[in-house]
Amino acid sequence: PTPVYDLMPGSPDVSSFPRAAWLTAARKAITHAPNDAFGYGTHVAGRPELRRALADYLARARGVRAAPERILICSGLSEGLRLVGEVLGDTARLPGATPGADLVAVESFGLDIHRDLLTGCGLRTVAVGFDEHGPRTEELASTGARAALMTPAHQFPFGVSLPPDRRAATVKWAVETGGVLLEDDYDGEFRYDGQRVGAVQGLDPEHVVYMGTVSKSLSPALRLGWLVLPERLFAAVAELKRRPGSQTSGLDQLTLAEFITSGAYDRHVRGMRQRYQRRRDQLVAALAERAPHVKVSGIAAGLHAVLELPPGTEQSVINGAAWQGLALEGLRRYRLGAGTGGDAAPRDDVIGDALVVGYGTPPDHAYAGALDALCRALP
Repeated sequence: PTPVYDLMPGSPDVSSFPRAAWLTAARKAITHAPNDAFGYGTHVAGRPELRRALADYLARARGVRAAPERILICSGLSEGLRLVGEVLGDTARLPGATPGADLVAVESFGLDIHRDLLTGCGLRTVAVGFDEHGPRTEELASTGARAALMTPAHQFPFGVSLPPDRRAATVKWAVETGGVLLEDDYDGEFRYDGQRVGAVQGLDPEHVVYMGTVSKSLSPALRLGWLVLPERLFAAVAELKRRPGSQTSGLDQLTLAEFITSGAYDRHVRGMRQRYQRRRDQLVAALAERAPHVKVSGIAAGLHAVLELPPGTEQSVINGAAWQGLALEGLRRYRLGAGTGGDAAPRDDVIGDALVVGYGTPPDHAYAGALDALCRALP
């Protein structure tokens, strides 16, 4: 049956986009825009107004250490990851390249689209094992990789935050090998337990590529993201943005810059943080009342939660939810397993059967119905 309710992860509540505030910012940005903003665009790395606004915002909100000159604007995280992947792939093919320069370590559970972007750049991937604290960073050295892609703030899909010792170990590995951490700050702005943790980039800006986007905080339709790059990578990545069709809308960049500097972005994120926290609380309360045997794992953060299921029930629950008119995703969908080089699958001491519930996806008026359908589908 066609789904009536949607609890698929990976999407915000798009009905909550701040239309009036965005329109106000757009009107002011366009009114005061310099004439060159209406041309083909000469700012390869992005409008300087947005790069300055982001440098200030990321420093106070995420602990990122970056001058505006180290920030590059891109069309969402996928383009940013592809740009960095192309540079790493080109470097790995140079004569005398470091062994393992074409190898990227990835979390053994994650988004296959990101892994596929890397392999499309001529890189190989190898999965790092997982436990209840996140990726086993002690395995990085044995992979032989010179780059690693991770989601330290709020791992997708397990929803854990990388502990301080593993953050430090990852940076130590990057320094000792001359490697680089590709930090996807997934859901970094949405934490509800009062224990907000900054970006790993703040520990060593020269060995971390910080990747951010407004896809979860505002809307994926804006196609606006950013890279905070080490000095050794900036020129090469920026050069790729010179290709025809690679530029990001200058007017949208000016609007976002105004939206941030006016304080509207902070107000919107605070409001959405409260809204998503209420939704997570409603999910936990509904399960406690109607399915107390189902455990919610992961920290109180982000736009999704993991529900642990009895062994062997994941697919049957997904099928049952479909008959309730509910779209759901299971945990096994996100297992990346062995690396592309034929490596053995990593050891994972993690949950078996589970659901990855995107409580941020439905509009407010549909959320109660979605929770009801979910509870009816659970074993």
